[in-house]
Amino acid sequence: MPKGSDPFLPLLAEVAEVRDLTPDIKLLRLSLREGRIDYRPGQFAILSAFGVGEAPFTFASLPEEGLEFAIRRMGTVTNALHNLGPGDLVGIRGPYGNTFPLEDYEGKDIIIIGGGIGIAPLRPLIHWFIKHRGDYGSLLIIYGARTPRDFAFSDEFDAWAGAGGARLELAIDPPGSPDWRGRVALVPAVVKELKPSPKNSIAITCGPPIMIHYVIEELRALGFSPGQIVTTLEAKMKCGMGKCMRCNVGDKYVCKDGPVFTADQISRLLEAF
Repeated sequence: MPKGSDPFLPLLAEVAEVRDLTPDIKLLRLSLREGRIDYRPGQFAILSAFGVGEAPFTFASLPEEGLEFAIRRMGTVTNALHNLGPGDLVGIRGPYGNTFPLEDYEGKDIIIIGGGIGIAPLRPLIHWFIKHRGDYGSLLIIYGARTPRDFAFSDEFDAWAGAGGARLELAIDPPGSPDWRGRVALVPAVVKELKPSPKNSIAITCGPPIMIHYVIEELRALGFSPGQIVTTLEAKMKCGMGKCMRCNVGDKYVCKDGPVFTADQISRLLEAF
Protein backbone atom coordinates (compact mmCIF):
# COMPACT_ATOMS: atom_id res chain seq x y z
CA MET A 1 0.00 0.00 0.00
CA PRO A 2 1.50 3.37 -0.95
CA LYS A 3 2.94 5.33 1.96
CA GLY A 4 0.53 7.96 3.22
CA SER A 5 -2.57 6.44 1.69
CA ASP A 6 -5.66 5.71 3.76
CA PRO A 7 -5.12 2.20 5.18
CA PHE A 8 -8.89 1.64 5.23
CA LEU A 9 -9.29 2.55 1.56
CA PRO A 10 -9.23 -0.65 -0.50
CA LEU A 11 -7.58 -1.02 -3.85
CA LEU A 12 -9.85 -1.95 -6.71
CA ALA A 13 -9.41 -5.42 -8.14
CA GLU A 14 -11.15 -7.22 -10.96
CA VAL A 15 -12.18 -10.85 -10.72
CA ALA A 16 -10.04 -12.52 -13.38
CA GLU A 17 -11.14 -16.11 -12.77
CA VAL A 18 -13.50 -18.09 -10.58
CA ARG A 19 -12.93 -21.79 -10.04
CA ASP A 20 -14.94 -24.31 -8.03
CA LEU A 21 -12.62 -26.15 -5.64
CA THR A 22 -15.28 -28.05 -3.71
CA PRO A 23 -19.10 -27.80 -3.49
CA ASP A 24 -18.75 -24.87 -1.05
CA ILE A 25 -15.28 -23.41 -1.78
CA LYS A 26 -14.42 -21.20 -4.74
CA LEU A 27 -11.04 -19.89 -5.78
CA LEU A 28 -11.06 -16.22 -6.78
CA ARG A 29 -8.14 -14.96 -8.84
CA LEU A 30 -7.96 -11.17 -8.71
CA SER A 31 -6.23 -8.61 -10.89
CA LEU A 32 -5.50 -5.20 -9.40
CA ARG A 33 -6.68 -2.22 -11.40
CA GLU A 34 -3.58 -0.34 -10.22
CA GLY A 35 -0.91 -0.56 -7.55
CA ARG A 36 0.53 -3.74 -6.12
CA ILE A 37 0.40 -5.79 -2.97
CA ASP A 38 3.58 -7.46 -1.72
CA TYR A 39 3.04 -10.22 0.78
CA ARG A 40 4.51 -13.42 2.16
CA PRO A 41 2.90 -16.77 3.04
CA GLY A 42 0.84 -16.53 6.20
CA GLN A 43 -0.42 -13.00 5.69
CA PHE A 44 -4.00 -12.10 4.84
CA ALA A 45 -6.03 -9.39 3.13
CA ILE A 46 -9.46 -7.85 3.67
CA LEU A 47 -11.75 -8.36 0.68
CA SER A 48 -14.77 -6.11 0.14
CA ALA A 49 -17.97 -7.22 -1.52
CA PHE A 50 -19.31 -3.78 -2.39
CA GLY A 51 -22.64 -2.97 -0.78
CA VAL A 52 -22.42 -6.03 1.44
CA GLY A 53 -19.32 -5.92 3.65
CA GLU A 54 -15.76 -7.06 4.01
CA ALA A 55 -13.99 -10.04 5.56
CA PRO A 56 -10.41 -11.33 6.00
CA PHE A 57 -8.97 -14.07 3.80
CA THR A 58 -5.48 -15.56 3.78
CA PHE A 59 -3.52 -15.41 0.54
CA ALA A 60 -3.78 -18.86 -1.05
CA SER A 61 -0.97 -18.36 -3.56
CA LEU A 62 2.58 -17.12 -3.76
CA PRO A 63 2.92 -13.49 -4.92
CA GLU A 64 4.43 -14.51 -8.25
CA GLU A 65 1.41 -16.74 -8.93
CA GLY A 66 -1.09 -13.90 -8.72
CA LEU A 67 -3.66 -12.93 -6.12
CA GLU A 68 -5.71 -16.00 -5.25
CA PHE A 69 -8.12 -16.56 -2.38
CA ALA A 70 -9.99 -19.75 -1.45
CA ILE A 71 -13.37 -18.70 -0.11
CA ARG A 72 -15.77 -21.01 1.65
CA ARG A 73 -19.44 -20.01 1.52
CA MET A 74 -20.27 -19.30 5.16
CA GLY A 75 -22.20 -16.04 5.44
CA THR A 76 -23.32 -12.81 3.82
CA VAL A 77 -19.93 -11.61 2.56
CA THR A 78 -18.70 -15.00 1.36
CA ASN A 79 -22.04 -15.60 -0.33
CA ALA A 80 -21.68 -12.30 -2.19
CA LEU A 81 -18.10 -13.15 -3.20
CA HIS A 82 -19.28 -16.55 -4.43
CA ASN A 83 -21.76 -14.82 -6.71
CA LEU A 84 -19.08 -12.75 -8.47
CA GLY A 85 -17.91 -13.56 -11.94
CA PRO A 86 -15.06 -12.52 -14.23
CA GLY A 87 -14.96 -8.77 -14.66
CA ASP A 88 -16.74 -7.96 -11.39
CA LEU A 89 -14.99 -5.63 -8.97
CA VAL A 90 -13.95 -6.24 -5.37
CA GLY A 91 -11.99 -4.17 -2.88
CA ILE A 92 -8.79 -5.43 -1.34
CA ARG A 93 -6.63 -3.96 1.38
CA GLY A 94 -3.57 -5.38 3.05
CA PRO A 95 -1.43 -7.34 3.49
CA TYR A 96 -1.88 -7.78 7.20
CA GLY A 97 -0.42 -10.00 9.87
CA ASN A 98 2.88 -11.76 10.32
CA THR A 99 4.39 -14.46 8.14
CA PHE A 100 5.92 -17.89 8.34
CA PRO A 101 9.69 -17.47 8.97
CA LEU A 102 10.64 -19.57 5.96
CA GLU A 103 14.34 -18.83 6.22
CA ASP A 104 14.39 -20.26 9.76
CA TYR A 105 13.05 -23.56 8.41
CA GLU A 106 15.88 -24.07 5.89
CA GLY A 107 17.62 -27.42 6.28
CA LYS A 108 14.75 -28.85 8.33
CA ASP A 109 12.25 -31.58 7.51
CA ILE A 110 8.80 -30.07 6.93
CA ILE A 111 5.47 -31.57 7.95
CA ILE A 112 2.36 -29.80 6.62
CA ILE A 113 -0.90 -30.82 8.30
CA GLY A 114 -4.17 -29.41 6.96
CA GLY A 115 -7.85 -29.98 7.42
CA GLY A 116 -10.69 -28.71 5.21
CA ILE A 117 -10.39 -25.07 4.16
CA GLY A 118 -7.28 -24.93 6.39
CA ILE A 119 -5.30 -26.07 3.38
CA ALA A 120 -5.74 -22.58 1.83
CA PRO A 121 -3.06 -20.77 3.90
CA LEU A 122 -0.87 -23.88 3.65
CA ARG A 123 -0.99 -23.98 -0.16
CA PRO A 124 1.54 -21.14 -0.70
CA LEU A 125 3.82 -22.89 1.78
CA ILE A 126 3.54 -26.15 -0.15
CA HIS A 127 4.31 -24.30 -3.37
CA TRP A 128 7.26 -22.57 -1.68
CA PHE A 129 8.77 -25.79 -0.31
CA ILE A 130 8.31 -27.51 -3.69
CA LYS A 131 9.87 -24.56 -5.50
CA HIS A 132 12.84 -24.55 -3.11
CA ARG A 133 13.24 -28.29 -2.50
CA GLY A 134 17.02 -28.01 -2.26
CA ASP A 135 16.82 -25.67 0.73
CA TYR A 136 14.74 -27.96 2.92
CA GLY A 137 14.70 -31.58 4.07
CA SER A 138 11.87 -34.02 3.48
CA LEU A 139 8.34 -32.77 2.86
CA LEU A 140 5.35 -34.64 4.29
CA ILE A 141 1.85 -33.30 3.57
CA ILE A 142 -1.10 -34.65 5.54
CA TYR A 143 -4.51 -33.43 4.41
CA GLY A 144 -7.94 -34.45 5.64
CA ALA A 145 -11.45 -33.64 4.45
CA ARG A 146 -14.98 -34.84 5.11
CA THR A 147 -15.43 -36.57 1.75
CA PRO A 148 -13.37 -36.88 -1.44
CA ARG A 149 -15.42 -34.02 -2.94
CA ASP A 150 -14.29 -31.74 -0.10
CA PHE A 151 -10.58 -31.85 -0.96
CA ALA A 152 -9.57 -28.42 -2.26
CA PHE A 153 -6.82 -28.18 -4.90
CA SER A 154 -7.15 -31.89 -5.73
CA ASP A 155 -5.93 -31.13 -9.26
CA GLU A 156 -2.53 -30.31 -7.70
CA PHE A 157 -2.14 -33.49 -5.68
CA ASP A 158 0.01 -35.29 -8.26
CA ALA A 159 2.39 -32.32 -8.40
CA TRP A 160 2.56 -32.14 -4.61
CA ALA A 161 3.24 -35.86 -4.21
CA GLY A 162 5.77 -36.01 -7.02
CA ALA A 163 7.92 -33.07 -6.04
CA GLY A 164 11.40 -34.24 -5.15
CA GLY A 165 10.48 -36.99 -2.74
CA ALA A 166 7.57 -35.16 -1.16
CA ARG A 167 4.91 -37.38 0.35
CA LEU A 168 1.17 -36.70 0.36
CA GLU A 169 -1.14 -38.55 2.73
CA LEU A 170 -4.90 -38.03 2.34
CA ALA A 171 -7.69 -39.03 4.67
CA ILE A 172 -11.45 -38.59 4.82
CA ASP A 173 -13.81 -38.86 7.75
CA PRO A 174 -16.39 -40.22 8.29
CA PRO A 175 -16.60 -43.39 6.13
CA GLY A 176 -19.33 -43.83 3.56
CA SER A 177 -17.75 -42.69 0.29
CA PRO A 178 -18.03 -45.81 -1.90
CA ASP A 179 -15.41 -44.72 -4.44
CA TRP A 180 -12.77 -43.83 -1.83
CA ARG A 181 -9.98 -46.38 -1.53
CA GLY A 182 -7.74 -44.30 0.71
CA ARG A 183 -7.41 -43.78 4.43
CA VAL A 184 -10.50 -43.15 6.58
CA ALA A 185 -9.39 -41.36 9.72
CA LEU A 186 -9.31 -38.05 11.50
CA VAL A 187 -6.22 -35.95 10.83
CA PRO A 188 -4.76 -36.32 14.37
CA ALA A 189 -5.07 -40.10 14.02
CA VAL A 190 -3.09 -39.93 10.76
CA VAL A 191 -0.34 -38.01 12.55
CA LYS A 192 -0.31 -40.65 15.29
CA GLU A 193 -0.16 -43.45 12.70
CA LEU A 194 2.61 -41.94 10.57
CA LYS A 195 4.74 -40.85 13.55
CA PRO A 196 6.79 -38.10 11.87
CA SER A 197 10.11 -37.65 13.63
CA PRO A 198 10.64 -34.45 15.59
CA LYS A 199 14.36 -34.55 14.88
CA ASN A 200 15.29 -31.38 12.98
CA SER A 201 11.65 -30.91 11.94
CA ILE A 202 8.99 -28.22 11.81
CA ALA A 203 5.29 -29.09 11.78
CA ILE A 204 2.87 -26.51 10.38
CA THR A 205 -0.85 -27.07 10.81
CA CYS A 206 -4.09 -25.29 9.95
CA GLY A 207 -7.69 -26.41 10.09
CA PRO A 208 -10.64 -26.44 12.47
CA PRO A 209 -9.63 -25.44 16.03
CA ILE A 210 -10.53 -28.87 17.41
CA MET A 211 -8.31 -30.51 14.80
CA ILE A 212 -5.41 -28.17 15.61
CA HIS A 213 -5.82 -28.91 19.32
CA TYR A 214 -5.52 -32.69 18.86
CA VAL A 215 -2.82 -32.42 16.19
CA ILE A 216 -0.71 -30.45 18.65
CA GLU A 217 -1.38 -33.10 21.30
CA GLU A 218 -0.23 -35.88 18.96
CA LEU A 219 2.86 -33.96 17.87
CA ARG A 220 3.85 -33.25 21.45
CA ALA A 221 3.36 -36.93 22.30
CA LEU A 222 5.81 -37.72 19.47
CA GLY A 223 8.38 -35.43 21.04
CA PHE A 224 7.86 -32.18 19.13
CA SER A 225 8.63 -29.18 21.30
CA PRO A 226 6.06 -26.33 21.32
CA GLY A 227 8.54 -24.23 19.35
CA GLN A 228 8.60 -26.83 16.56
CA ILE A 229 4.82 -26.62 16.03
CA VAL A 230 3.40 -23.68 14.07
CA THR A 231 -0.21 -22.87 13.33
CA THR A 232 -2.43 -20.05 12.21
CA LEU A 233 -5.32 -18.78 14.29
CA GLU A 234 -8.68 -17.56 13.09
CA ALA A 235 -10.50 -14.80 14.90
CA LYS A 236 -13.15 -12.15 14.28
CA MET A 237 -10.75 -9.84 12.49
CA LYS A 238 -12.18 -6.63 11.09
CA CYS A 239 -9.73 -3.76 10.73
CA GLY A 240 -6.57 -5.86 10.28
CA MET A 241 -4.47 -3.39 12.25
CA GLY A 242 -5.28 -4.02 15.90
CA LYS A 243 -7.47 -0.92 16.12
CA CYS A 244 -10.98 -2.34 16.43
CA MET A 245 -9.91 -4.83 19.14
CA ARG A 246 -12.22 -7.55 17.83
CA CYS A 247 -9.52 -10.20 17.65
CA ASN A 248 -7.60 -9.74 20.87
CA VAL A 249 -6.51 -12.92 22.63
CA GLY A 250 -4.93 -12.13 25.96
CA ASP A 251 -2.60 -9.23 25.31
CA LYS A 252 -2.20 -10.07 21.63
CA TYR A 253 -4.15 -9.26 18.50
CA VAL A 254 -4.48 -12.08 16.00
CA CYS A 255 -4.55 -9.64 13.08
CA LYS A 256 -1.39 -7.80 14.11
CA ASP A 257 0.67 -10.21 16.24
CA GLY A 258 -0.48 -13.27 14.26
CA PRO A 259 -2.12 -15.07 12.63
CA VAL A 260 1.02 -17.26 12.65
CA PHE A 261 1.93 -18.50 16.12
CA THR A 262 3.98 -21.33 17.55
CA ALA A 263 2.29 -23.79 19.88
CA ASP A 264 4.42 -22.32 22.63
CA GLN A 265 2.96 -18.86 22.01
CA ILE A 266 -0.68 -19.92 21.80
CA SER A 267 -0.41 -22.13 24.89
CA ARG A 268 0.21 -18.90 26.79
CA LEU A 269 -2.75 -17.20 25.06
CA LEU A 270 -5.37 -19.94 24.96
CA GLU A 271 -5.90 -22.28 27.87
CA ALA A 272 -7.54 -24.80 25.51
CA PHE A 273 -4.20 -25.35 23.79
